[in-house]
Amino acid sequence: MNTLVPGANTSIATGLTCVEIVYTSIPGADIDFSAFALTSLGKVRSDLDMCFYGQPRVLGGGLQMGDSSQGRAVFNVDLGLLEPAVERVALTATIHENKATFAGVPSLVVSLGGTVVAPIPTIGMQETALILGEFYRRQGAWKFRCVAQGFAGGLGPLATHFGVEITAPSPTPSAPLSAPVPAMMPKPAISLSKVTLDKTRSTISLEKTATGFGEIRVNLNWNKSSKPGGFFTKSKAIDLDVGCLYELQDGSKGAVQALGNAFGELEKKPFIQLMGDDRNGSVAGGEWLHINGKKWSDIRRVLVYAFIYDGAPNWAETDGIVTIFIPGQPDIEVRLNEEGGRLGMCAIAMLENDQGGVRVTRKVDFHKSHEPMDKAYQWGMRWSAGSK
Repeated sequence: MNTLVPGANTSIATGLTCVEIVYTSIPGADIDFSAFALTSLGKVRSDLDMCFYGQPRVLGGGLQMGDSSQGRAVFNVDLGLLEPAVERVALTATIHENKATFAGVPSLVVSLGGTVVAPIPTIGMQETALILGEFYRRQGAWKFRCVAQGFAGGLGPLATHFGVEITAPSPTPSAPLSAPVPAMMPKPAISLSKVTLDKTRSTISLEKTATGFGEIRVNLNWNKSSKPGGFFTKSKAIDLDVGCLYELQDGSKGAVQALGNAFGELEKKPFIQLMGDDRNGSVAGGEWLHINGKKWSDIRRVLVYAFIYDGAPNWAETDGIVTIFIPGQPDIEVRLNEEGGRLGMCAIAMLENDQGGVRVTRKVDFHKSHEPMDKAYQWGMRWSAGSK
């Protein structure tokens, strides 16, 4: 397969195609990647045709985000699963909050199935949004075209261009956020808002809405790719687990994690459940904790953590990120970008019940094991060795 210049195309076999985008990171600015399933009119049929950080799996799994990390994004596209109404799938890149332009990204390369097909020329590009390329149907067969077209305005205007209905961002993002949805209203427009908690802004408070919080989803994703001489090698798959300590309003305490098979329950106490255990990095979406937001009034606090169950700790290579999805609220990101040395446990974020609201605080501090972390956060539980 030859590399493509903008406007050139190549034939693609119908079936599962892995799209890998490797790029140079911009200090102080995040690059977000999205994919849009489009009709012959160049528009989505509904907001459910947009695949992005807030909606990573669409079209029944025919289009989904894979394992992404700083400097690398992945989409899995199963062209054989796409409905006939989907004529194109556009791949895009945008710079979050327009903090830079693509002129500051010297390297941006699209690969299909492990083969480089589209080095994107970004020299002098002053736009903050970019259409990288697109899959498209032609006489019953699929092709891929390199587009490399700049687009002014960022992700919101780009999504609107493709027909996605976007909610207006909050005019005061530093204030507590809420988004009440009246009963019997149609599905709200999609939200592109997200908040990254870091050292400059470590806490965000979300006010309780009239309909509560719904199901709160906590995702842990990390870099599972091989690096020569590194921790994540083909011969040794990393087992990085997500879990949490919880304390309920009635004083009940415990942990939800794969270790010890303490998967929890969503409809009963502790109202928190681990949705499976990805032991070797084969699950594209990482690991998930779900919290029953309808029972948030019964929960006092939740400490989300990650620990390396198997292998020598090397947090520098994880590129780990925890994303908290709360319906009607901006997505909240916490990156595991501190150096943890040889300590195998990382306390990532604390969710606290603050007069019915949710206060999320970034932690990202490291501990030898569960017991030292327990003591640091004054949980007061007794620990013994476990396995899974």
